[in-house]
Amino acid sequence: MKTVATIFLKELLDTVRDRRTLFVMVIFPLLLFPVLITAITAVQTSQIRKAQDQTLRVGLTLNGNAADLRTLLSGREGFSVIEGIHPDSVRSLLERDSLDAAITVGADFGRTVSAGGTGALTLAYRLTDEYSIAERRLRETVRTFEKGLVEKRFAALGVRPDIVEAVAIEEQDVTPMKERFGRTIGGLLPYLFVIFCFMGSMYPAIDLAAGEKERGTIETLLTAPVGRFQILLGKFGVVVLTGLLSAAVSMLGLYLAVSRNPDMPQEMMGAVASILDPWTILLVLSLLLPLAVFFAAFLLSLSFYARSYKEAQSLISPLTIVVILPVALGMVPGIELTPLTAMIPVLNVSLASKEIIAGTIVPGMLAIVYVSLLTLAGISLWACVRWVNREETIFRGG
Repeated sequence: MKTVATIFLKELLDTVRDRRTLFVMVIFPLLLFPVLITAITAVQTSQIRKAQDQTLRVGLTLNGNAADLRTLLSGREGFSVIEGIHPDSVRSLLERDSLDAAITVGADFGRTVSAGGTGALTLAYRLTDEYSIAERRLRETVRTFEKGLVEKRFAALGVRPDIVEAVAIEEQDVTPMKERFGRTIGGLLPYLFVIFCFMGSMYPAIDLAAGEKERGTIETLLTAPVGRFQILLGKFGVVVLTGLLSAAVSMLGLYLAVSRNPDMPQEMMGAVASILDPWTILLVLSLLLPLAVFFAAFLLSLSFYARSYKEAQSLISPLTIVVILPVALGMVPGIELTPLTAMIPVLNVSLASKEIIAGTIVPGMLAIVYVSLLTLAGISLWACVRWVNREETIFRGG
């Protein structure tokens, strides 16, 4: 073990000296979440404020009815009422962005409402993300107008308005914020953690095998009084460590992004803090550990097979898609952690991590995931040792 530790420390030192590996392993995952969350929050806040402060150009066609609606709209801040618009031109005006919305009151609106009927009113708009808040403001104004008409009817009948409310429903969502937040982003976080684990393993694996072959130092290392298995274990340990470190640093980046963001709601900050508690982090990392072992074994096998650094990159880079597909599948609604999905590599990590983050993981399912991952890790390590022990693998470039 002392020999393996010596090789491990030597390879680790060489790895951290490589600026490219250091960037992919530490700098990139550390900065991604702060930059991403800060940018998204800033853009969303800006768009919301813009929509809230926007003066809506509302085309109003009353047809001699609903004068109270004109008074209500004109008296409210944020509305610019434009009258005299023909109903047939409303669609083209909206499409040309000459109007934000249009209200057309039916010709018999006043007579129908006075008779106790339901008056026809058309609200036209182009519903996009940018105008969703604006559309809500306009709809609330129309609801206020409707409420005024209903109250007048009750007053004419001498009836209290609340007489029609036989049941007062009070809804209480008892779902903890951690679970709600975890369900929302629980699919995305495992996706990023697994990708960072793979990327953190990829460059060291290429450099420690194909890179050594290209530099001509692999032969020197093999002539040392050290077993090939010990050499492989030392390199293997470095690749596993860098993969886990990259995933752990991405978790740290997420925490820093949320805790340092002044626009983040306090309740959400508390949810993220509960998600990133030590127990949750340890559970997620414990899932990533056997996965990192699998990544390391597979990547080192390909890297030792390659003749050069460039060939190793061309062999390994397409595997990113192979890793992304099952992780992305874990984000699809309806795909849950079951005994079957718990045995599918990579997908099981995505689904189990999502349940852990939400705080709803079932111990039995987690046990199946561990058994599946440990079995995969053991088989991949055994296959890697057998592969690297072949002379035609190591000296293929010669």
